[in-house]
Amino acid sequence: MPNTLQLTNALADETRYSIYLYIVKQVQSVNVQQIADRFGIHPNVARLHLTKLNETKLITSELLYNKKGGRPARIYTVADQPIQLSFPKQENQLLLGWLLELVETMGTEALEKAKNISYTSGYDSMQQAKINDQSFDQKIELLSAAALAVGYIPNIEKKDDKQIITFSIFNCPFKGQLTNHPHIICSIHESFLKGQFDALFPNNEFIQLESKQKQCSNCVYQIEVL
Repeated sequence: MPNTLQLTNALADETRYSIYLYIVKQVQSVNVQQIADRFGIHPNVARLHLTKLNETKLITSELLYNKKGGRPARIYTVADQPIQLSFPKQENQLLLGWLLELVETMGTEALEKAKNISYTSGYDSMQQAKINDQSFDQKIELLSAAALAVGYIPNIEKKDDKQIITFSIFNCPFKGQLTNHPHIICSIHESFLKGQFDALFPNNEFIQLESKQKQCSNCVYQIEVL
C-alpha cells in the first residue's frame, strides 16, 4: 500500500502535479534541466519536485552514465506499475482480474458480450450530456473531459481542412492488467471509445493507428467525422 498522506501531498502542489502529467505524456525519460526549462523554474526547484514524485513511486529514476566520463545524470520516467488508492481500501483490481479470467475462459461469445456492454456504456456516457445542441468544438471538449475522468490523458488534434480527430492516449488506465489480458482489455476499451464517438458524431470512420500491443509508445485512434 502506498503512503496515502505522502502521495496526496505530492500531488497537492499544482506545479508538481503539472510536472507529473508532463512526464506521463513523454515517450522518453526527462532530466532536471528539461523540467526546469519547460516550467520556468530553477533546476534546484525542479529537482525537489522530481524527488518528491520519485519518493511516492509515481515516477522512477536512474543514473545515466556518460561514456566520455564525468558526473552521471539522473533521468526520470513514469512508473510502470500504477498506484491504486481508495478510501476505504477496495480490491477493484482483484475483481477486474477475476472478470477478465472469466471472459478469457468462456471465449469469443463472452468477449463479444463484453464489447457490447462497453460500447453501450460509452454511448450512454455521452448521451447523458445532452449533446444534440452542442457544437463540434464543444463535443471535443466534452470528450476530453470524459477521458480525463476515466483516468487517461488524451491529446486531441483537429485538422482544419477536414474534421479529423487524432485521439492519443498517453496513460492507459488498464495497464496493470495488460500483461495477462492485453487483447481482451484493448478490445473492450476500443468498443467503449467507439460508443462515445458514435454518440457524439453518428457518421464517422473510426480506426486505430497505433497500439501498445504492437510495441508503440501510445495508443492512437483517428476519427473522421463524415
